[in-house]
Amino acid sequence: MTHTIRRLLTGTALAAILAGPALADETIDITIVNGHPPIFLWVKHLTETFIPTVNAALEGSGYTINWTEAYGGTLAGVGGELDAVEDGLAEIGAIPTVFLPTKVPLQNVTYNTPFGPGEPQVVMEAMDALYAQIPGMAESWHQYDAEYLGGGFALDNYILMTNFPVTSIDDLAGHRIAAPGPAVNWLEGTGAVGVAGNLTTYYNDIQTGVFDGVIVFATAAAPARLHEVAPYVTVTGFGAQSAGALVANQTWLQDQPEAVQEALRAGAAAYQQAYIAEQTQRVAAAMATIAPDEAHLHTLSDAERARWAAALPDVAGTWAAAADGEGLPGTEVLNAYVQILRDAGVPLVRDWSQR
Repeated sequence: MTHTIRRLLTGTALAAILAGPALADETIDITIVNGHPPIFLWVKHLTETFIPTVNAALEGSGYTINWTEAYGGTLAGVGGELDAVEDGLAEIGAIPTVFLPTKVPLQNVTYNTPFGPGEPQVVMEAMDALYAQIPGMAESWHQYDAEYLGGGFALDNYILMTNFPVTSIDDLAGHRIAAPGPAVNWLEGTGAVGVAGNLTTYYNDIQTGVFDGVIVFATAAAPARLHEVAPYVTVTGFGAQSAGALVANQTWLQDQPEAVQEALRAGAAAYQQAYIAEQTQRVAAAMATIAPDEAHLHTLSDAERARWAAALPDVAGTWAAAADGEGLPGTEVLNAYVQILRDAGVPLVRDWSQR
């Protein structure tokens, strides 16, 4: 019996040696970057949706990811995320395209066509259609060694928050109003002084008198507590805006196994869907927080919205021409976007495709 057991053990050991060691999953290090802190939904869903979806998609594939999450300026500030991806400091970035109007102008089409649809879902579906119809949309990332992963985030219907009441554009004269990137153009012709800014400084800048109000959206205004310093909310109907996209370093991505590339794209798609779903649920509560009573809330009439839109210069045409001049399909993107909105039955306060 002892000799039999010894022979069996010896045989088992020999088989194990011949078979070699058990293969472990290959671990891939990925740093993901965004300059905003996790209190904002587009960062929150990197942790809650994008990363878990990628991990789940890779189960059984032989690959696992070691994630490093770099948010809130720990690796790059707001607007510096694309540089971090291009330089290889991060493999993936949630890029706030709104702060890169000159680097990725095509991705800012919605900000150059204000008073559009108020629903983020409609805006993101339009952006998905643009990426599908116009190759130049995705190709425009390549000059920064970046590859569009297919996910993005739109911001809910932009509003005006001020430390003084606003019931018409006439009330804006002489006031300094901050806005993100190209949204500063929405103040031209109103008498207001537009100032470029972003959510990380709005509260302090209003509190210290740097400016008197901001163009912002409810689901970010509430967690940023902007109503404490800008208690007057004016529903202007500027529209929801496509504000960012998930991209990967292109050189790095091309070196990754197909299973990893597919998992990242699956994560991007899930991210966009989950982000918009939670955002939609949050809008009403956010509005109730920042405008708790009628004394602090005013909705512009349709006539006043039309007046505001008509007062603006041809921001869309100027933007499209500038993109065309850089060899990008600016006019093509503009015309396609407006047509997509028309086909979706979106009422246009101003037809930006008309010169």
